Amino acid sequence: MLEDVGVRYGGVDALRDVTLTVERGHVLGLIGPNGAGKTTLVNATTGLAPLASGTISLDGARIDGLPPHRIARAGIARTYQNIRLFGALDVHANLAAGAFARPGRLSAAEIATLLERAGIAGADLSARAGSLPYGDQRRLEIARALAGSPAVLMLDEPAAGMNPSETTRLVDTIRAIAAGGIAVLLIEHDMPLVRAACDSVVVLNFGQTIARGTPSEVGRDPVVVEAYLGTGAEALA
Repeated sequence: MLEDVGVRYGGVDALRDVTLTVERGHVLGLIGPNGAGKTTLVNATTGLAPLASGTISLDGARIDGLPPHRIARAGIARTYQNIRLFGALDVHANLAAGAFARPGRLSAAEIATLLERAGIAGADLSARAGSLPYGDQRRLEIARALAGSPAVLMLDEPAAGMNPSETTRLVDTIRAIAAGGIAVLLIEHDMPLVRAACDSVVVLNFGQTIARGTPSEVGRDPVVVEAYLGTGAEALA
């Protein structure tokens, strides 16, 4: 849970008084124009951006101020706008890296389950991660994030660069992850994906929350329509 969170870079408020809760089993969409503060929010939650104000907690325990590796161990996992796999390492090594906080090694059954949950069942474990098709690299990053058994999974534009068929499959993947009891925060510019995958949506603009509600409610909000110049918001309605 984020409560009255602020992040400041120099004299600029990247986030100001942002409050939101991501519930287990639900998908919360986070949308807004470029520069609205969406990735800053993820960075703040994962310990990469210090807070100027407010608090962040997980299951009632504050995690703001902890180093990123301890936040990851606490149960927060993420993917990135730009793929950050260990491209020179194989699929198996990437999954093992995601499970660094877990005791023991991933079993063959656990690896198979991770790949299936991410939608790349049957992927060659010995294949170099950087050699996989683009869509499979995106999904491997999701599998790596899931390897740590997180309570919260933050997906930063996971559909970027995917074709329409891959994006449609991604909706099923995201919904299934949430159905497994994980809280999912989805940052996306693909509004049809947000509408199909999300239970609720929070809209940021200039670092502040300007709307929240179901995808259809947000899509009809005149403030959101104005912030998106009509295009993205109308796709939600």
